[in-house]
Amino acid sequence: MELLTHGARKYPASGLLGSSAKLGWSMISAELRSHSACQTPLIVPQHTEVCLVVAGNRNGIVRRTGAGQSHQSVPRTGLISLSPIGVGDNEVTMTAPIPQTLHLYLPAAIFKRLNDDFNLPVAPAHSIRYVAGIRDEVIRHIGCSIVAELANQTAAGRMYVETASLTLAARLLQKHCDSGACAPTESSAHSLDRIRLRRVLDYIAANIADNITLADLAGVAGYSPFHFARTFSLAMGMPPHRYISRMRMERAMADLAAGKLPLAEIALNAQFSSQASFTRAFHHATGMTPKEYRRSRL
Repeated sequence: MELLTHGARKYPASGLLGSSAKLGWSMISAELRSHSACQTPLIVPQHTEVCLVVAGNRNGIVRRTGAGQSHQSVPRTGLISLSPIGVGDNEVTMTAPIPQTLHLYLPAAIFKRLNDDFNLPVAPAHSIRYVAGIRDEVIRHIGCSIVAELANQTAAGRMYVETASLTLAARLLQKHCDSGACAPTESSAHSLDRIRLRRVLDYIAANIADNITLADLAGVAGYSPFHFARTFSLAMGMPPHRYISRMRMERAMADLAAGKLPLAEIALNAQFSSQASFTRAFHHATGMTPKEYRRSRL
């Protein structure tokens, strides 16, 4: 399945020069864009975005804000910017056209794969720093090779790109990870304090039937998303998304035991897209189907 990007929504005034759409890439998406002078709208990215200036403009300025930070740089060829998953205050202002910029989109799943394969700390996808105007030769070489593949697809292109996407994700975790977030242990002095933790847990409990984002929880705690994900995991022993999933499953179990709501409504309240997906997840968590669990409690 190809990844859906936020490129068209974030850069509506840009020209699309090349795209990985319809190329069958499943672990990364790529868009080569030409940008005019503009200011982008605010969106909450669902993928980590890596921007590489392929052909720059020394007469312009790019101002980026996100994760409570502000950066300004001249868009020279080879410069790179990183925008992590869930940064809701992400905004870009370009004062002059930029002929070619490559936008690469990495989903959380690719970081989870690295996490599973190499036993990384929790929530690695949310540990990437928000930075702009940096140079990284490894990322530049990967980006340029992907640009070449967009321009001239080869028989082995998909295989190369899928492998390169893992290398790119590993590079982000190796060199552009939030300080200490990719270390195996961390001092309890940097964990979430009790007052903030209680506030976050109360918010989750009050909104468990709604869509809760990492940015929402980080705002409640007063932290940046990647710092909040790390400190929450230290305090609770699991990342925020896993805790929310567990709380929803516990609520579903209580609703099943009460015997008042239909299974479809319970699945919807637990934020599952269908009753079938809820049944699969419930069986994986409990060893029983929802119907079997309800019968055992009546």
